[in-house]
Amino acid sequence: MKRIYYLILVTVLFASCKSASTAVGNKESKRENRYTVTHLIEHATDNIGVRYKAGGTTKSGYDCSGLVFTTFESENIKLPRNSFEQAKVGRIIKFNDAQKGDLIFFKTNRSKQINHVGLIVEVKSDEIKFVHSSTSKGVIISSTKESYYQNSFAQINRVIE
Repeated sequence: MKRIYYLILVTVLFASCKSASTAVGNKESKRENRYTVTHLIEHATDNIGVRYKAGGTTKSGYDCSGLVFTTFESENIKLPRNSFEQAKVGRIIKFNDAQKGDLIFFKTNRSKQINHVGLIVEVKSDEIKFVHSSTSKGVIISSTKESYYQNSFAQINRVIE
């Protein structure tokens, strides 16, 4: 009987310790997320200048979703391979709530569905800069101030909370 009371007491103590440490865990996970976002941006921008290659996922050439796919893979985050499917991951957020590390999606060339993706690297009040692989210039940083991207903007997704 004493053994049962002892086990109950130990269980209660561990449960209360666990709940107290959760707050620390949340703080640590936010710090880890900032670290992850920083590394994602570094990885993607290290590829600036790499040429465009349809289906490409290496330094010999990237397409837009290949760049995002391999960038997230570098932090052990699994994403689908194409931009249309990547747009289903995470949660959609408002343009004004965008942060570094979010994914930005477009419907380019009058497409009815999402067909282009970039990784947000900078946010100002009315402008978002993102790294992506452009068919004409390869991996570059572009802005939502550019009319091409203003006119084709679709949504922003937060994958890392």
